[in-house]
Amino acid sequence: MAFSLSSTAFPNGGDIPKKYTCDGADVSPELSWSNPPAGTQSFALIVEDPDAPAGTWTHWVLYDLPPDTTALEENVPKVDQLPNGARQGRNDFRKIGYGGPCPPSGKPHRYFFRLYALDRKLGLKSGADKKEVERAMSGHTLGQAELMGKFGH
Repeated sequence: MAFSLSSTAFPNGGDIPKKYTCDGADVSPELSWSNPPAGTQSFALIVEDPDAPAGTWTHWVLYDLPPDTTALEENVPKVDQLPNGARQGRNDFRKIGYGGPCPPSGKPHRYFFRLYALDRKLGLKSGADKKEVERAMSGHTLGQAELMGKFGH
């Protein structure tokens, strides 16, 4: 079995319900994963929209998830550090934690939820941005799982 990421909120390639967007409660969807690569020491999650008008827009940066983690509950608190020690970074809304889909009117955008299995904890302070997390992950990624959802007005 391959390393995989899924959600009870929407199927891969399906529509993201309004609840998880700026048109709704703007809470993060439930995510779960299975079969991470052997030797995984932590996970990092990056959620982004490559269809944004100004270029790729980062919606969520989460890192240093413990290696025994297999899911994130719906509505992860928008705080620097979670009880399990995971840290959240700053999204392109300049806020900590999850910022849901909020595209302009028109064609639906694609939102990629990418979970990275890493061979170490990143050890970054809370509030790191996507570039800092990607730099710290460089050369330490054991595997990647992806889930894509769509949302539009």
